[in-house]
Amino acid sequence: MNWLYETLWQHTPVQAVVIICLICALGLALGKLRFRGISLGVTYVFFIGILFGALGLQLDAQMLSYAESFGLILFVYTLGLQVGPGFMSTFLTGGAQLNLLALGVVGLGTVMALLAALLGYMPLPDMMGVLCGATTNTPALGAAQQTLKQLGQPSNAAALGCAVTYPIGMIGVIIALILVKGRLQRRAASVRDAESNDEAFIASFTVCNPAVFHQTLHDLSGSGVDDSKFVVSRLWRQGKVILPNSETRIEDGDRLLVITKKKFVQTLTILFGRRDETNWNANDVDWNALDATLVSERILITRHEINGKHLGSLHLRNRYGVNVSRVQRAGIQLVATPDLTLRMGDRVTVVGETESIARVAAELGNTVKTLDEPNMVTIFIGIVLGLLLGSVPFFVPGMSYPVRLGLAGGPIVMGILIGAYGPRFHMVAYTTTSANLMLRSLGLSMYLACLGLDAGRDFLATVARPASLMWIGFAFAITLLPVVLMSFVSVHWGKKSFATTAGMLCGAMANPIALNYVNDTLPGDKASVAYATVYPLCMFLRVIIAQIIVMLWFA
Repeated sequence: MNWLYETLWQHTPVQAVVIICLICALGLALGKLRFRGISLGVTYVFFIGILFGALGLQLDAQMLSYAESFGLILFVYTLGLQVGPGFMSTFLTGGAQLNLLALGVVGLGTVMALLAALLGYMPLPDMMGVLCGATTNTPALGAAQQTLKQLGQPSNAAALGCAVTYPIGMIGVIIALILVKGRLQRRAASVRDAESNDEAFIASFTVCNPAVFHQTLHDLSGSGVDDSKFVVSRLWRQGKVILPNSETRIEDGDRLLVITKKKFVQTLTILFGRRDETNWNANDVDWNALDATLVSERILITRHEINGKHLGSLHLRNRYGVNVSRVQRAGIQLVATPDLTLRMGDRVTVVGETESIARVAAELGNTVKTLDEPNMVTIFIGIVLGLLLGSVPFFVPGMSYPVRLGLAGGPIVMGILIGAYGPRFHMVAYTTTSANLMLRSLGLSMYLACLGLDAGRDFLATVARPASLMWIGFAFAITLLPVVLMSFVSVHWGKKSFATTAGMLCGAMANPIALNYVNDTLPGDKASVAYATVYPLCMFLRVIIAQIIVMLWFA
């Protein structure tokens, strides 16, 4: 059995791969267990790593550092790539208030941690670990450890503090939401929900406003409504359906099927005259049954040549006689405006004759198999660019050391940028949801396994110390107080629904476990949308703040 002993205990590349894979396998298997609908998920990998480290199983220091760094890079980059498109569009069209509320959560927790360190309750490295554990933010821990090592300071205490307090951070958000849920839900139901819906909304109008009689759709751009905010998909006149274009004139009694945003419905009602009561946004609407001559079909963009082009530049209406009414991207319906940048994986809803739609499908691709092959070139180039960005020094007045985005900050920023703007440079940033999830899970599992192994050596001795009780107490305070306070601010001041507020809080605390609890207890997807809106900015800021605090403290 010497071969087994050598494989598991001698510091070789084989040993590193075997141990890391074994930790990941055991942790992910435990992650499938659920207690009352709640599971710790991938976090079990972290705890299994601590257990192996506490039992004395160690890897070569360079192999451990490499695997930990590569796992962190892969996780944050693919995360940024996945949320980039939704983050940029949502942030620019209504997500600013949500991100402001989330920044309140980040700021309160950070100030509490700094005050505890300034008052001498514990050393700063310990408090940075407690802060990262209480906010379940392992990339911030990675950034703090990297900066501590760069300054020649011990970094293991930060990992231990995170390991001890990480469970508190996971369950603390759920406890806080349970405490405020009843009162805030009643409050949210009693006030008008001020959240704007920027997804595509379908409505029908009857033209009875004399001011628009005989005007073309193009002319309406001067009527107080920007014509880029709505698309007329169909027009019914005297019992016949017409596929309108920009030169189609609006007449008295015409009935228009319009794709717009919900916040513009009232304005369009005033413009056209009267809104019909038909609910066109139900899932069971049979669009092909509306008339015998036109059909509606969703076409998948799979041709690389279309990636990054504006919808208007394709001239589909003039060339094929079809209307593109809306575009589905990452589960969100977008209004098909001419300046909308198309991406690989978009599903465009096309209205027209069967033969015309077939020709449009041939031009756009509509081949599902093409999307099953992720563009690995963009992934690797993006990681390289992210690491270069993370290495760029930013000199801040009064600081003796430059600030860098680092291994965590650089790749996540680059992932967001490529995900949002890559198609404009014809970079195919699309990956299927399953492929992106696999890469993220692989990276996070590697990182947590190595982090646990590194922290596990001194874990048992640390937990036995009285100081660990202080860590747990501060972790509860850092988790509970900002979540409870900002939940009231969000509902009372921001006029947000409880579902949106809960998703925002989970994103600000980087807590997918709490988000799963919210999704299991509240209907709809408002929580998930809010989570995705605030998560990238909060993750990025926590990474940067962790570096700045360490640099200023030891400068």
